[in-house]
Amino acid sequence: MVQETAATATPPLLTTLRPRGGVVATAAAVVLGSLLLVASAKVQVPFWPVPMTMQSMVVLLLGMAYGSRLGVAAVLLYLAEGLAGLPVFAGSGAGPAYMAGPTAGYLVGFVASAFLTGWLAERGWDRSPLKALSAMFLGHGVILAAGVAWLSTLFGPDKAVAVGLVPFLAATVLKTALGAAIMQAAWWGVGRSTAS
Repeated sequence: MVQETAATATPPLLTTLRPRGGVVATAAAVVLGSLLLVASAKVQVPFWPVPMTMQSMVVLLLGMAYGSRLGVAAVLLYLAEGLAGLPVFAGSGAGPAYMAGPTAGYLVGFVASAFLTGWLAERGWDRSPLKALSAMFLGHGVILAAGVAWLSTLFGPDKAVAVGLVPFLAATVLKTALGAAIMQAAWWGVGRSTAS
């Protein structure tokens, strides 16, 4: 197996913007990421049993911009806030009972997806439009697969696909394209600022 060297790894956007971020800056970035997730949970279209929000796109952007470790840390902080009963999720639910409900699979998928997109970004996928789009599609696929898998245990596979996948497909395509465009715009902005 080939070991990845520092030369083959690429720093994520956050590391590029603050190459010498200390503990305080890192903690602030994680808190900011969790707050972005809270805000994105409140932008929603009501669906049953799982509302449609902008969270999945923000999860993927956090992974790509922060890298695998910090992206996961921001998502885990967000989940810990919800577990503690803070009103961070879509709607008014919070606490352990809410987290074990229909959205549980999607929430687990958030963690896996943040790691995956961060890992891909650390390998340069965030800097190419086609690769960024592919990473976002893969990340959304992980979230949807985890969500549908959990819903299948609650409602059976057919209903899980009908209520937990099909209604989200068109929005997922749009959020994927928008997320990839945001990533490319961010890198374009970084390139312009370093060139001037």
